[in-house]
Amino acid sequence: MKRMLLLSGAATLALLGTSGPAGANDQLLEMQKNPNDWVMQLGDYAGHRYSELDQINRENVGDLQVAWTFSTGVLRGHEGGPLVIGDVMYVHAPFPNSVYALDLNEPGRKIWEYEPVQDPSVIPVMCCDTVNRGVAYMPADGGEPAKIFISLADTTLVALNAETGKELWTAKNGDPSKAETSTAAPLVVKDKVLVGISGAEFGVRGHLTAYDAKSGEIAWRAYSTGPDEEVLINSETTELGQPVQPNQGIETWEGDEWQIGGGTTWGWFTYDPDLDLVYYGTGNPGTWNPTQRPGDNKYSMTLFARDPDTGMAKWLYQKTPHDEWDYDGVNENILAEIDINGEQRKVLVNFDRNGFAYTMDRESGELLVAEKYDPVVNWATHVDMETGRPQVVAEFSTEAGGEDVNVENICPAALGSKDQQPASYSPKTGLFYVPTNHVCMSYEPFAVSYTAGQAYVGATVNMYPPEGQSHLGRFIAWDAAKGETVWEIDEPFSVWSGALTTAGDVVFYGTLEGYLKAVDIESGKELFRFRTPSGIIGNVNTYTHNGKQYVAVLSGIGGWAGIGLAAGLMAESNAGAWHAAVHPGRAAGTGVDTAGLGAVGAYKQLAEYTSLGGVLSVFALPD
Repeated sequence: MKRMLLLSGAATLALLGTSGPAGANDQLLEMQKNPNDWVMQLGDYAGHRYSELDQINRENVGDLQVAWTFSTGVLRGHEGGPLVIGDVMYVHAPFPNSVYALDLNEPGRKIWEYEPVQDPSVIPVMCCDTVNRGVAYMPADGGEPAKIFISLADTTLVALNAETGKELWTAKNGDPSKAETSTAAPLVVKDKVLVGISGAEFGVRGHLTAYDAKSGEIAWRAYSTGPDEEVLINSETTELGQPVQPNQGIETWEGDEWQIGGGTTWGWFTYDPDLDLVYYGTGNPGTWNPTQRPGDNKYSMTLFARDPDTGMAKWLYQKTPHDEWDYDGVNENILAEIDINGEQRKVLVNFDRNGFAYTMDRESGELLVAEKYDPVVNWATHVDMETGRPQVVAEFSTEAGGEDVNVENICPAALGSKDQQPASYSPKTGLFYVPTNHVCMSYEPFAVSYTAGQAYVGATVNMYPPEGQSHLGRFIAWDAAKGETVWEIDEPFSVWSGALTTAGDVVFYGTLEGYLKAVDIESGKELFRFRTPSGIIGNVNTYTHNGKQYVAVLSGIGGWAGIGLAAGLMAESNAGAWHAAVHPGRAAGTGVDTAGLGAVGAYKQLAEYTSLGGVLSVFALPD
């Protein structure tokens, strides 16, 4: 069923294109400031995941009740979350990546549904579940209708008419036959839509691509590896204040390995409209076996600041040169202004998979703070603040041991001290609230050859809790100026849900068992919990409708931590089949413990606590 959307205020103007001379991006800049809506996956361009709403607060949050629910009809991992513009909520699902427009005046009623047709052969080449991190919104501009963008698993970027759900244009961003896939949420910046690519475990060469939002034509593409003209680096690009040396995207690789060099871009993008810079990170280098790719392997594991009009890099910083542990560098970069040593600085804060939290000057790329945010991190002692290089501990170097040698008790595991699950920043407290993993691993690299479309991993991994501990997750409050944890909550399993902070002095997050939790922003004291139908790896958001505040979250177990349940890998036979696919030519070995790229063994008890599902749960205070 399709009906005219019921919108109010600025959202009506944005959708109908009657807001006067302001362009779509000017409207979006204003819309992101409206706490009654939720117009971007990360809440705003800065990635704060913070809301000024305070109807729900630390005094009454314990009274929350389920207001309504909606089933997506899909039983795989539900990452990301819904957008809310006026009276309409936009909900997405994992493969096949359906999108629903829901009427908030009749909660759960579908205004329209978009269900794309994709070849299911893309599923086996999606590394860590068939997740999708959500849609992006662009308001109407002149004669152009408002749009919803989604990047499908098979890399098709789709522009939908936000009113009707009809396709306006599509663009192919990659080639699934080469295992190029897509899981990231796009980001609208000015007149462009930015989208990344997945598939480093299959030797995909990463890139960030900007498409013209009106036509779907490519505006620019910045590769993560290769010659400077393809990485979009010039003589003015800097790293830690120094000019970048020419063609490091080739010269820090052996031979042509850069062509299958990974550095994929499946994480989050943020944007500073004042500096006019887009920030994002690149992932692990191709093949997890570091012996096969000597050198720093630039520009994998690198944080980039780019001009959104041209794609040219202003500055960059490689956090984990010559990655030996699969510490993808794609996590969100949160933009804030904080006091450091008595000086107010415009910073970027990044909680990297490698276990270090980085605070950087987001204009110059100066490294200000780099500290461990999980005390068990042991692969490096510290980050040298002059060179920016982590000081690797030989005992936990997977290259120092050599091929076919199992290196044990490396912390964190390959899924990092934090994966894609986005943190939140509260301007009220000046602290960052971070969902984390508390997991270590054994890692055995082995020689592997590249075949297009086939797994190119080259390592056997087994994950488990830190020695002497049983919990796999922590939720923490972090001081990015001092590089210190303020408080922490231990969780039985990794916290794979995106956090939300509010002016009501509450922090929300979800757990893999399926609990939506609310805790006090100052102390971490639990104030509320509710068991949703499935494990939560979605991101919590909030909005108002008819003057009433709601909190929404998707539940649906999956993602890397939940891949055992999502993909049916708990049985020994299934685990062995997965192992054989990812580790061609090698025995299944320990089966379940190494399945799912090592995650199944660590999370096998999840099956006792939750089941598959795909449900949007919306909460509110009683009338």
